[in-house]
Amino acid sequence: MPVDPIRSVAIVGGGTAGWMTAASLAQFFPRLRGSIRLIESAEIGTVGVGEATIPPIIEFLRTLGLDENDVIRRTQATFKLGIEFKDWTRNGHSYIHPFGPIGTPKRGVPFATYWRKCLQGGTAAPLETYSLAAVAARQARFMRPIRQPGSPLETITYALHLDAGRFAAYLRAHAEARGVIRTEGKVRGVALKAESGFIESITLESGERIEADLYIDCTGFRGLLIEDALQSGYEDWTRWLPCDRAVAVACERAGPLSSHTLATAREVGWQWRIPLQHRVGNGYVYSSQLVKDDEARDLLLASLEGRPLREPLQLKFTTGRRRLSWNRNCVAIGLSAGFLEPLESTGIHLIQRGIFLLLAFFPDRHFRQPDIDRYNRQLAFDYEGARDFLIAHYRLTERPGEFWQHCRDTDMPESLKERLELFRSHGRILRDDREIFTVQGWQAILAGQDVRPEGYDPMADSLSGEQAQRAMEEVRQVIANCAAAMPLHEDFIAQHCAAPVA
Repeated sequence: MPVDPIRSVAIVGGGTAGWMTAASLAQFFPRLRGSIRLIESAEIGTVGVGEATIPPIIEFLRTLGLDENDVIRRTQATFKLGIEFKDWTRNGHSYIHPFGPIGTPKRGVPFATYWRKCLQGGTAAPLETYSLAAVAARQARFMRPIRQPGSPLETITYALHLDAGRFAAYLRAHAEARGVIRTEGKVRGVALKAESGFIESITLESGERIEADLYIDCTGFRGLLIEDALQSGYEDWTRWLPCDRAVAVACERAGPLSSHTLATAREVGWQWRIPLQHRVGNGYVYSSQLVKDDEARDLLLASLEGRPLREPLQLKFTTGRRRLSWNRNCVAIGLSAGFLEPLESTGIHLIQRGIFLLLAFFPDRHFRQPDIDRYNRQLAFDYEGARDFLIAHYRLTERPGEFWQHCRDTDMPESLKERLELFRSHGRILRDDREIFTVQGWQAILAGQDVRPEGYDPMADSLSGEQAQRAMEEVRQVIANCAAAMPLHEDFIAQHCAAPVA
């Protein structure tokens, strides 16, 4: 069967998902410039709650050839070194899930291996003490990595907090400059081909009929194409992640500019704090079975550090994923493909993953099924891996109350059960190279939530207790010195990428 290249693409829906997709397609398929059309309506709002990201966003910006400082200025962004989980393990407790390395190996023994042996002996400090990102985040410091062989300053790993609305607008300008055509309008109908079930066209409320070879569904929770038209099905994960509501609001910022996201556990669910240059993003994620919407709204407003800048936005969602994110000639990207609460800032990253996989398996007009099947398997793997990481946060807490007890009592997915059983044996974490979260990330949340294995990896015994202690103290001292050498986050932004004062 000869190759028959895609000649036109219709992206339905804008926002972060739509414009990240449009900018990427225009970048990697220049022959399609002028044939990529994005349809969105200014009357339809975007969710825009996923303002925190994880480190792969930096590679996304670089791949598009974007100037990072310019993006930060234009989106009022700040830098992110990790996430602090406050009151999550128990009231009064706090730990950080940092980005980047934790500790350094000694004579071929991984740091976590000999740290855990010392922890059992009562001679180790908390794991985050040995992470530059965590120590710097506690002090509201930041700098980009520098060339200094052997120093933790060379391995600084970071992400961004950004204004999702401004980010979408930035990408829109970038994409339109590369030939993407934006059409204002709402979709009134979707026509399918009788013989194949493929999407033939969409019709706008204006009466305009738009045909394309490939359709990208970025319509959010609605899933206008992937679900309403193609009935791809949805896998509900509420039994594991029972929160189904969120209320979000921005407020004025007070105090220093932190370099991490804050997730604070509540009696039911949790609250986020995301610092930007011009404001702070806040939200409360909860279960409607236990908290009424008005009560959630009042709780959020009462906890703000500054004056709210608009009315709170109420969101309803069902955690899970589309059974088929790619169905026939339609690919769902972003919320139309699935939803996970932003506890570990995976929203924008899962958009990025969907785009990356689409680029990797970009079809021709034959839409060969092996490519589609592999795409769907990999994206399902990504969503399920992120799901398990979130479930672990809820499952491994000591917090009292009906909500938290329910989270502990619910059966786990087998994939998570196996991982935790392996860890509880000797503290081992095995990871597939395709997974979103790193071994260090798993170590951070399991240590942060006080999960203690029954034993430790015997490899640690290749170091004497004195050698392990000396190695850990050297790491701790180097980390402390490096953090002290880093500028305050606010000062770094002021020097390199401060947004113009309005």
